[in-house]
Amino acid sequence: MRVTLPSLAAAIILAAPSVQAADPSALVPAYRPPVQPLSIVSEFRIGGAAQDPGSNEKNTSNVNGEFLFAKPVTLEDRLWNALIPRPTVGGSYNVDGRTSYAYLGATWTFDITDRIFVEGFFGAGFHDGWTGPKVYVPKTFNSLGCNPLFREAAAVGFRLTEHWSVMATIEHMSNAGLCVNNRGLTNFGGKIAYTF
Repeated sequence: MRVTLPSLAAAIILAAPSVQAADPSALVPAYRPPVQPLSIVSEFRIGGAAQDPGSNEKNTSNVNGEFLFAKPVTLEDRLWNALIPRPTVGGSYNVDGRTSYAYLGATWTFDITDRIFVEGFFGAGFHDGWTGPKVYVPKTFNSLGCNPLFREAAAVGFRLTEHWSVMATIEHMSNAGLCVNNRGLTNFGGKIAYTF
């Protein structure tokens, strides 16, 4: 059987798998907004903190837990999606009998890379500390002025897996000068988080 060049070329073309030209955009994964969780709870976190090391409540520590709820909506645009916060509730218990508190507000999460992220929180904190005139506040407590207080927090985090992450945190509660006393609390700590 004689094989001609045109018939050989036709056989190679028919036998070879189809090859498409490489699309340069396929090399970079497209941004995909996070998938809404199956429940209203997005994430659970637990951790600890040193309570205001430079204050009367120094040398004490807290155990902290919080729930972050799903965003009300997710958007296709990465920036606009990051600007939608997750509703957040949590609490911090001082194991040495000093000021403990609960809080609620909103958490904004910004991805720096696939694994590294930064966060900001703003809301209100409700505490069991001292609010009266400073002269009546025990020496081992901060004079917080009033209740509730504003609470701000920030974190830098690292995603270990799709579900687990760790973060370093700082949080501050004060009354922004709306009450006579405004010592506030500034705590430094860390958390481990599970994303549903």
